[in-house]
Amino acid sequence: MTSLIRHLTIDCTDAYRLARFWAEALDGTLAEDDLPGDPEATVTSAGGTLLFVTVPDAKAGKNRVHLDLQPQDRGRDEEVERLLALGATLMTDHRRADGTGWATLADIEGNEFCVERSAAERAG
Repeated sequence: MTSLIRHLTIDCTDAYRLARFWAEALDGTLAEDDLPGDPEATVTSAGGTLLFVTVPDAKAGKNRVHLDLQPQDRGRDEEVERLLALGATLMTDHRRADGTGWATLADIEGNEFCVERSAAERAG
């Protein structure tokens, strides 16, 4: 058998704080033993597991890998607004008047991610 991806690891300056943001964003849960100040924190959600690791280096430049989120129970624009309320920042707006497109946001540490249309919006 070949290898499987166990989790996606994200370097950051505060693992617990960033994991809390992503747990909220993904309706996920933090591992029970993750506490403020811990050097690592894990978020498990329906879409997979993210591992946040505190590193001494600040983010430098654009991400080489990023997450693309597809809302499950709301539309793209409503999801963008929800994530902005959690502390995300709108980086680039690629949404078009015809309803297609996506929005590029940054999390609370500046890591870029995209919000695409929901399955219902794609089908409509």
